[in-house]
Amino acid sequence: MIQSRTHNCNELRIGNVGERVTLVGWFENMRKVSKNLGFVILRDFYGTTQLVVETEEMMNVMDGINKESTISVEGVVRERSSKNANLPTGEIEVVPDKIEILGKCIYNALPFEINQSKDADENARLKYRYLDLRNPNMKKNIVMRSQIVAELRQRMYALNFMEITTPILTCSSPEGARDYLVPARNHPGKFYALPQAPQQFKQILMASGFDRYFQIAPCFRDEDARADRSPGEFYQLDMEMAFASQEDVFSIVEQVLPPVFEKYGIYKEASKAPFVRIPYLEAMDKYGSDKPDLRIDLVLTDATEVMQGCGFAAFEGQTVKAIVVDDFTATRKQIDAICAEVEVQTAHKGFWFRVDENGEFVGGISKFLQDRKEEVIKALGLKNGDFVGLAAGKKLEAQKTAGVYRKLLGAASEKHMKKDCYEFCWIVDFPMYEIGEESGELEFCHNPFSMPQGGMDALNNQDPLEILAYQYDLVCNGVELSSGAVRNHDPEIMIKAFELVGLGEADVKAKFPAMYNAFCYGAPPHAGIAPGVDRMIMLICGEESIREIIPFPMNKNAMDIMMGAPGTVEQKQLDELHLAITAKPEE
Repeated sequence: MIQSRTHNCNELRIGNVGERVTLVGWFENMRKVSKNLGFVILRDFYGTTQLVVETEEMMNVMDGINKESTISVEGVVRERSSKNANLPTGEIEVVPDKIEILGKCIYNALPFEINQSKDADENARLKYRYLDLRNPNMKKNIVMRSQIVAELRQRMYALNFMEITTPILTCSSPEGARDYLVPARNHPGKFYALPQAPQQFKQILMASGFDRYFQIAPCFRDEDARADRSPGEFYQLDMEMAFASQEDVFSIVEQVLPPVFEKYGIYKEASKAPFVRIPYLEAMDKYGSDKPDLRIDLVLTDATEVMQGCGFAAFEGQTVKAIVVDDFTATRKQIDAICAEVEVQTAHKGFWFRVDENGEFVGGISKFLQDRKEEVIKALGLKNGDFVGLAAGKKLEAQKTAGVYRKLLGAASEKHMKKDCYEFCWIVDFPMYEIGEESGELEFCHNPFSMPQGGMDALNNQDPLEILAYQYDLVCNGVELSSGAVRNHDPEIMIKAFELVGLGEADVKAKFPAMYNAFCYGAPPHAGIAPGVDRMIMLICGEESIREIIPFPMNKNAMDIMMGAPGTVEQKQLDELHLAITAKPEE
């Protein structure tokens, strides 16, 4: 054993009875029976062991120790009279004759009970993260994270990928989110940026002659927190392949990820290769989302034509999407709660009606449909007992609202959602361009570095809004794990693609000088992807919040309240960096 212990707290078994041992760990709890009898739980990284204090002298020692102090215990192992089959060490106990304090907890009361820390206020958990991480369930997640990252590395090496680290200090680049900027002390008025992704570096590696690259890449984006996104930094399984197509990328991901999910996940079933492939426009029309949860077997139906002129104002002149659910036994209260949640998530209302056992339309908006009942039944394929959820608005609004409605109805219906598995799919054929909501001008829809399907011919001869890109998203259980693409490696095609959004050759050279110049020296066709490590581990561990699987996450306001970041700095530091503070810092 290591250090001053003979065994860890998860190691002693019935075969160790009679041995003299030394254990170290945290004093978790004591059940005191009398002044000379008490049962103590000692915990370390590996597990717990019960100690039995049987003398007044030892009890006096324990009475002077606060919970969560670290202690060293010497004593003899004996068989427990009342065994605990739920613990690996449940057949034995240790009777100590020497107890020494190694690290004293000076507080009589803790901010929260260690084993119930996940029920505590989130800010308290983050402020005292070192206590939160002592919770065995939290520790388990972090251990799992280490194991999964090691497994991902092993599998990438086995497929002949080379791990290469790329710079953390680089230049600001328009990746779609805000940069974290770092002032350059020796270059007044200039800034480094922390990379939002290693995108340009990995593409330059392909132009440099490296064939298969990967890294567990730290990425930095100044964006707001969500349940599946931590502000500040996150990690990707970043990969790129030279002389590769979309099919090559799919093949690698389908070999690497499912075995990891099945080995470590709370569910032991994951999609087998090849994953389902769904064109973007089909995904929006059929599921109301470009990250559909395929565990739910419900699909959207277009009800626009049959609902026009029914007298319900919200439907007039709008696209109407329907979700038909058979054998849906939810109460009116449950239905109202689902509709309320649809509005919370989308800012648009959800509507509904039922077909009762006699074939009559009842509830919700049913009164507007009585004079066209047969047409509605035929258009939506209805039968007695069906529930119909409806969403209306402009086409994309109606699709997205119905998509949220679909997820909520699926989750509320055991029949229509298979919960105990990991369902992967590829969303493919994204539009290359779109009309920007704010600008009203043509913009890149997804990634400006993607190769347009059809190459230069498509850029020259097709309506830009009809051009598709070799762009793809990886989705698992309704969570987007990654975006990827076949890259635009041809300088002429790149220039033309940017010209369509109003940027000329000079703009491309100014924004992406290194990558553009590298491609001018002969670049291979290449493609890649970067599944989010944090999101993968969140799904594998079955956690609802990404902060449960990150050792030291920021809170929702992008603050590390344990370390006090962001914080103020001394004037001397500002002077060295040629910076002046113009706004008063927050208290």
